[in-house]
Amino acid sequence: MTLPALSTQLDLTDEQRAIRDLARDLCESEVKPHAAEWDRTCEFPYDVVARMGDLGFFGLSISPEYGGSGGDFTSLCLAIEELSRGDTSVGITLEAAVGLGISPIYNFGTEAQKQKYLPDLCAGRRLWAFGLTDPDSGTDAGHPKTHARQEGDEYVINGAKAFITNSGTDISWGVTVAATTGEPGSRHVSAILVEKGTAGYEIEPPYRKLGWHASDTHGLVFDDCRVPRENLLGEEGHGYAQFLATLEPGRIAIGALSVGLAQACLDASVEFAENRYSFGLPINRHEAIRFKLADMAVDLHLARLAVYHAARLLDAGKPCRLEAAAAKLFASEASKRAADHAVQIHGGTGFMEESPVARYWRDVKINEIGEGTSEVQRMLIAKHLVG
Repeated sequence: MTLPALSTQLDLTDEQRAIRDLARDLCESEVKPHAAEWDRTCEFPYDVVARMGDLGFFGLSISPEYGGSGGDFTSLCLAIEELSRGDTSVGITLEAAVGLGISPIYNFGTEAQKQKYLPDLCAGRRLWAFGLTDPDSGTDAGHPKTHARQEGDEYVINGAKAFITNSGTDISWGVTVAATTGEPGSRHVSAILVEKGTAGYEIEPPYRKLGWHASDTHGLVFDDCRVPRENLLGEEGHGYAQFLATLEPGRIAIGALSVGLAQACLDASVEFAENRYSFGLPINRHEAIRFKLADMAVDLHLARLAVYHAARLLDAGKPCRLEAAAAKLFASEASKRAADHAVQIHGGTGFMEESPVARYWRDVKINEIGEGTSEVQRMLIAKHLVG
């Protein structure tokens, strides 16, 4: 169960509360009992993905005409937070499938593209990936080396992508590729849809990762990969703006994932400190431990407030670029501090892989890197402050 801490008055609607409770129940019954085994075997949780599809999580923020439920972004964040309490690999599978896979098609696709792809994606029967990062460019997404030249009615794509989530599962369908369609290396960047099985599109073996072992992550290679020009997403040359618009809500969602992990760290630490004894007392009677628990609770409280404030701004159609950056920055770093405290409170037990906090500590680092590093978030915030 989630332990009470500082009150966070989110004033949830009945629908939002129902979605949160559904995700919490799924976490307790079907995620937490298997998370350690998935982590050990690097097994992708197909059954849980199917269950999330049945519950409508993939289509939470998508219009019913495309198979969604027409809900809001805050509801999606609530589901991601609750699932991430059990396993952030599951949380990121949902976050990437919606925020990076479905959202670009939903926001920028043609009607034909939406009708073709969205119903299966919203139902969780298929997953779509987002190919933004080139192997040697990292954060510099505005100048991809992956290049697409137009030949007649086709684009011919050459290049590679790295660290692409949901790209190689049995139910993965394809990827939205960021490719230069002007001079190579220029900012004339376009988004192009490429289905799995297209000639010249190769999915590399899965990475050996520090954490997120149950999340599917691959490199992708494009070698004279030909796709119809109708696979262009939106207008040619508008890809960079599309990617920025996609990453903004994604940062809030990574914040929600971080909040879920921080909550898991606090829950485990409070329980351990109550039952572990030293010098004849439960260790929660020692001031050093109590201060760590207090710091975790305060960080968690503030991170949750930042994330859901940004989510509600997004739902209201208000600008939230800075709030999204602040939420992602603070929540990801707060969850890292929470994982450090959790391992320290658990002592030698926390260093053993049998302890869930060891997994939390390995999983948490990527939160400060994915969908914009902490340095990028600080850069965005500072640019607003000093011009």
